[in-house]
Amino acid sequence: MAEAPKAAAHLQRLNNRYSVPLGGMKTSAPTTGATHAWIGLGANLGERTAALRQAVQALAALPGTCVLRTSSLYRSAPVDAGGPDYLNAVAEIATTLDAHALLAALQAIEQAAGRERPYRNAPRTLDLDLLLYGNQCIATSQLTVPHPRMHERAFVLLPLAELAPEQVSPEALQAVSGQTIALHDGPAWLSAT
Repeated sequence: MAEAPKAAAHLQRLNNRYSVPLGGMKTSAPTTGATHAWIGLGANLGERTAALRQAVQALAALPGTCVLRTSSLYRSAPVDAGGPDYLNAVAEIATTLDAHALLAALQAIEQAAGRERPYRNAPRTLDLDLLLYGNQCIATSQLTVPHPRMHERAFVLLPLAELAPEQVSPEALQAVSGQTIALHDGPAWLSAT
């Protein structure tokens, strides 16, 4: 796999305004009261790309929610766990759901995809993380936003920087530059069949 600097160079070549057509999904933002949020997507069991596509479709089907853009798809080894490599991406959404309702919806999508939690960092058919919810800082027993470990993970920071470079500092990218990560597919992965 390529090292993080190669993936970071890929980010520089991307047009951050590029938006992938989402094949019949809602792509216009709700008109009033919508908050932009960024969702980390990952899978390392089963048909990983198909699971991530289905997850993006499920996000688009949430009430008051539309998917605005998705990042490229990246491949990385599991962190603090065993199992097959993960495929990861980030989706930018606009939603009228509050952060806790959005978290509950993400967990329901995971469960519908067969997500089990037999132990911490177990392999996953689908993993959805609420990375950022607007510019809010949230700390409750159920939810912490920004995601508490996002700045430790290249598989989060590289796809997030692709969509929202203002959300990821050069120092944060440098801090994860030693993690092994590779570009798996460009931004059109979602519309490929």
